[in-house]
Amino acid sequence: MSISQKRILWADDEVEFLQPHKLFLEKKGFIVETVNSGEDAIESIKNNYYDLLLIDEIMTGIDGLTTVKRIRNQNIDIPVIMITKNEEEWLMEEAIAGNIDNFLTKPVNPSQILSACKSVLQSRQIQSDYTSREYIAEFQKINESIREISSLNQWYEVYDKLVTWSLKFDRYDQSGLKQIFDDQFSEINEAFNQFIIKNYHKWIKKGKTEKFVTNIFNQHLKPCLKKSEKVCLIVVDCMRMDHLKILLPLLSEYFTIKHDFAISLLPSATPYARNAIFSGMFPIEIHSKYPQKWDEMMKNEYTHNQFESFFFRDLLDRNGFENKSMKYYKTVTIEDGQNLENHFSEYKNLDVIGIVVNYIDILGHAKSESKVIGELLHDESAYRDAVQSWFENSWLNSILKEISNWGHKVIITSDHGSIRVEKPTMIKGDKDTSAGIRYKYGRNIYAPEKGGLTITKPEKYGLPRVSQFNQFIIAKNKHFFVYPNNYNKFVNRLKNSFQHGGISLEELIIPVTKLQGKNWK
Repeated sequence: MSISQKRILWADDEVEFLQPHKLFLEKKGFIVETVNSGEDAIESIKNNYYDLLLIDEIMTGIDGLTTVKRIRNQNIDIPVIMITKNEEEWLMEEAIAGNIDNFLTKPVNPSQILSACKSVLQSRQIQSDYTSREYIAEFQKINESIREISSLNQWYEVYDKLVTWSLKFDRYDQSGLKQIFDDQFSEINEAFNQFIIKNYHKWIKKGKTEKFVTNIFNQHLKPCLKKSEKVCLIVVDCMRMDHLKILLPLLSEYFTIKHDFAISLLPSATPYARNAIFSGMFPIEIHSKYPQKWDEMMKNEYTHNQFESFFFRDLLDRNGFENKSMKYYKTVTIEDGQNLENHFSEYKNLDVIGIVVNYIDILGHAKSESKVIGELLHDESAYRDAVQSWFENSWLNSILKEISNWGHKVIITSDHGSIRVEKPTMIKGDKDTSAGIRYKYGRNIYAPEKGGLTITKPEKYGLPRVSQFNQFIIAKNKHFFVYPNNYNKFVNRLKNSFQHGGISLEELIIPVTKLQGKNWK
């Protein structure tokens, strides 16, 4: 095995005594960097790539094992060799759990360290090669399964596999296979588009909408309330399944976790899908029951979701929970979140808590509006990293830790996801056509069939027919809409940005995760 240019980070609070070992490894072809604390190790690994971490068990500040666990919680799969004073049972348990790849007992000499480094790196290369072979075998199975899919549950299973593979490719350098995977993902999305276009309006007509976001309350909150359990619903705007999966190691420290999914609405956008969650109604039903509120909501983009608290209270009352106490709280800024964190203990005795978190949605939109953010969020993996970094130190993580001791059932979900758009589709429309990137409504709007679904009868899709806006177009797969005027300017600005409102696995299949605190008795 070639070890040329393999990068090692060595964390030890007595780093000055490591110089002979460091020089020995460097003579053997390794690049070795040293830090003298667990905190510095975490920061270095966040900002740099290393092939291996050597770490002392006992250090000033956070110890070696805590450091490794925090690194693992960031979804960083760096191999770890721990240097310890004793071969204790707990260390064996950590090795079995996958937190530590190997360990050495002090005192150690340079040859022992070299041998351990070679062994671990060779083992990881074998694991990477196995991952490649495993994916090639799975590739064919997934493709064959697509032909037989006839239900949303089956699509969820396929999407779950694709998300799992995307996270694996984050861990291993498989650039060649990654391109094959991306191409396969796009082809599967084409098949999913056809499935949705064929069936969506039929499900609504027949009332087969159990898995839609309109039924999140009935499926997940109502059973708890019937048993007099307290519930906290957290809607993280624009959160995809991959975003949630990278947070699971952190959440699993405090909660037992059960997974489910729901289907967002068409258009897969906040004004339609999030109002549907809190009202339990399709947009056409909201418009019919509350026409004045609908008109107020649709005045501009800042008023689309202004009545969610009202809708949530109404939903509880309609289902016989008039006596249940409720708090709704929407966070847009960091200050909103910090304010909620400061006062969260006041809500402990409430029956129902509803929280909206806008961070991921704001981050996604910022990619197309800021060159700096655009460079940081250059692909899905970078987007996941940004979400994970935010959550780890966020007010949301803090209140989840607190609520894990309360006994509340926690449901974390989203209203829709997002997709990185690549294919500009030129459309036609008048001055009153809406401004969306992945969906538009208006009069006399036109999009080529390959790029968008045209809806001329909105009521068939659970959408209200408003006199001046009687037509929708919904983008397919990775398409986005651009007008002929300033075409190149907007293509350059929007291409490879994260958008929502269209038809794709990433936008429509959203996670519904149920949490129960481990510490509550």
